[in-house]
Amino acid sequence: MDEQRGFYAHSAPGLDRKHWQPLKEHLDEVGRRAAENAAAFGAGIAARVAGMTHDIGKYTEKFQGRLAGEVPRVDHATWGAWLLRDRYRGRDAGLARLIGYAVAGHHAGLANGSVGEKRSSLSERLKSDYLSELPPLLADWEREIALPTGLAMPEGFTLRNKDPAKYAFQLSLLARMIFSCLVDADFVDTDNFFRRIEGKPPREEGSGPPLEALRERLNAHLAQFSADGEVNRIRAKVLAHVREQAHEPPGLFSLTVPTGGGKTLASLAFALDHAIRHGLRRVIYVIPFTSIVEQTAEVFRRALGDLGGKAVLEHHSAFIEQPSPKDDPDRYQSDRKLRLAMENWDAPIIVTTGVQFFESLFADRPSRCRKLHNVAGSVVILDEAQTLPMDFLRPCVTLIDELALNYRASIVLCTATQPALGKEQGFKDGFEKVRELAPQPRKLYRDLRRVRVRHVGALSDESLAEHMRQREQMLCIVNNRRHARCLFDAIADQPGAYHLTTLMYARHRSRVLAEIRQRLKDGLPCRLISTSLIEAGVDVSFPVVMRAEAGLDSIAQAAGRCNRNKEWPVEVSEVLVFEAPDWTPPREVQQFADVFRHVEPKHRDDLLTLDAIDAYFQELYWRLGQQKLDKSDLLGMLKDAGVDNLPLETLAARFRIIQTTMQPIIVPFDPQSGRRISEVDAVLRDLQFAPGMARKLQPYLVQVPEVACKALWQAHAIEAVALERYGEQFVQLVNARLYDARFGLHWENPQFLDAEKLVN
Repeated sequence: MDEQRGFYAHSAPGLDRKHWQPLKEHLDEVGRRAAENAAAFGAGIAARVAGMTHDIGKYTEKFQGRLAGEVPRVDHATWGAWLLRDRYRGRDAGLARLIGYAVAGHHAGLANGSVGEKRSSLSERLKSDYLSELPPLLADWEREIALPTGLAMPEGFTLRNKDPAKYAFQLSLLARMIFSCLVDADFVDTDNFFRRIEGKPPREEGSGPPLEALRERLNAHLAQFSADGEVNRIRAKVLAHVREQAHEPPGLFSLTVPTGGGKTLASLAFALDHAIRHGLRRVIYVIPFTSIVEQTAEVFRRALGDLGGKAVLEHHSAFIEQPSPKDDPDRYQSDRKLRLAMENWDAPIIVTTGVQFFESLFADRPSRCRKLHNVAGSVVILDEAQTLPMDFLRPCVTLIDELALNYRASIVLCTATQPALGKEQGFKDGFEKVRELAPQPRKLYRDLRRVRVRHVGALSDESLAEHMRQREQMLCIVNNRRHARCLFDAIADQPGAYHLTTLMYARHRSRVLAEIRQRLKDGLPCRLISTSLIEAGVDVSFPVVMRAEAGLDSIAQAAGRCNRNKEWPVEVSEVLVFEAPDWTPPREVQQFADVFRHVEPKHRDDLLTLDAIDAYFQELYWRLGQQKLDKSDLLGMLKDAGVDNLPLETLAARFRIIQTTMQPIIVPFDPQSGRRISEVDAVLRDLQFAPGMARKLQPYLVQVPEVACKALWQAHAIEAVALERYGEQFVQLVNARLYDARFGLHWENPQFLDAEKLVN
């Protein structure tokens, strides 16, 4: 190649080469940004090297020709991984290998170390016969890129090399974290290049309000509350005590507060105080269910006043981008990669789901991993910690422990029903030195006791309906949607009959809940049939709650919807647990119910004490056994792994919390009038790129199983939005008759599939 000829990272279609991005500029800038991303966990040197080597393979004749449109495709990611292996040997070799995973996978995703699945393994790509097929790497890179002479593990990093599985787990997470630093830096620098040639300013980064300002707004909000009753006085005491613990050094914490004890805002206050005290960067609030992410985010926005809208980011998108086609592994180098990029969690407060949080931390694709480095140096609040995925409980516990140990993350296990995850409680490789934030949890439970829980035996649907008719205000929670629908049909003629289900979109549910709260406040009849979604942080208070048999933690959550503010005497506020012989519960619910029945006789006097909860979880984990708490044997797989054969792709493939394929359907109809909602239509018209629109459309989504989605397609009841741009990523309902104000989407009733009403 001509010595004077420049080397470029990205071309600008239709523009002269002087507008192209120089390769040295890109590598230096990605290296700088990657190092900044890794600063929170001390891996700046490793991440900088990843950034400086990730596109070394563009120093080839063929790739430069590709930029000019001369050749269709060039693998430029492998040369960087080869260079790392060649350049860094001896004690640097292991870390160089970890960086090599990130460099080799920065387009298609992280591969396994030795035996590949869908992707070629890193070892296969570094073999001489594979390298011989690549275009020759030109020596010019050495003139432009100055790599450091040595590498360094993150400062203060604690290795558990006496435990093979945990040691390999640590290496796999470090590889993903370095990968995250690299791909996020690459996304941002590439984005800024395209912005520049389009005449746009660079993207805003870290533009959210400072944590100190957010704490100031939160303090002003909390100051509005008066401790005017017994429950509010207890909530104020909890808040003050929790905040007093903010000086504690980062690590593992628990916040054990009964439902209704004010733990949501107390945990946020602690998180802000703690982060400011210890120089942590953000608060990540992890919620078990998508259905309440919007609700919790709105609570935070209101509490943070005029800064809430700028500070709080929801990330719970149901719209997930499709992987690159096999014949287009360089897709992420184009503008399209930017359109499909997921958020990188660069905001002061993130509200997300457990599925999004944990699956991302085990992921292998650039878009899913991009945000991971922003988990380091953060306060992570795991709301309703008892809902950690049972099939992956041991890997999740190992992950949480590692984030606290080596990534300067403070983790708060926040719940009324703490799972028995401590080593001293018999959980294998469980937590140690977890610090409780709440004041005297046992006394707190006694002070906040508001209900009596008792088992009333088997009740037929007819008996349940009769109970609902006899009481003017009552909540009945069952274990599946079909049962809820059947019971609602039986009492639909009663005053104040309501039904809640995930087949309603979130904005619709919010409207129904507002009506329910008003009726309860006004003393009007209110008979609500719901699935367990009502237990997930929904602020309602009924004098009596009936709950189909389930796990004790679910029953405790149901109890949180009864006499929430001590409006009635404890003696008459009951949670009645019943067996539903007419319905077979889901298999996992049946398992939890069996454990509840085992524990119930020994703790019948008070089923919600901390001792009862602890006994329930210990019995549950013992019955499940180590194998079922790590269903895919991820830790077993890692036991024989080392730096050269990390199963990164396999881990990502096997860590799937939700196994059933669900399809998000946009419902653009008002449930009462059946007319299209102008707000939704405006978003659909202006669809620019998936992630931003996903947030705006989230309140109007209903998730349906794949089989139901197929039925809706066959009936022409749904259609793709902007098919030519996004394929079937965005799908909307076009038959308003399939959405009912009482029970939401109802594809299972063929009589509603009225072809004459379909919109073509």
